Amino acid sequence: MTYNIDAKGKTLGRLATEIARVLQGKDSASYDPRLVGENKVVVKNVRGLKVTGRKESQKVYHHHTGYVGHLKTKSYREVFAKNPAWILKRAVRGMLPKNTLASRRLKMLVIEDNE
Repeated sequence: MTYNIDAKGKTLGRLATEIARVLQGKDSASYDPRLVGENKVVVKNVRGLKVTGRKESQKVYHHHTGYVGHLKTKSYREVFAKNPAWILKRAVRGMLPKNTLASRRLKMLVIEDNE
């Protein structure tokens, strides 16, 4: 089943939990935790996402290259301006169970960025 979600005006965390729940198949009667599930989620208007509080200026994303002293840090505002779909996908990935099914479930998430 395909779920179409409009992200305009929705909060990042609440939307990510809703998507993670659908991708796992927890909303269907035939839910089985060992199966990927057949639900597909299409998200539109990702640029309309919002965050609460001061997260826009205080939330940071870290990436380490593997070399000594190469910890890269970017703020939410910088990353959102460049690629808002990455932020949503990363939030959903963090809410999925950490097992072999996570990557297969994440492939069922399609983010369409309508500018």
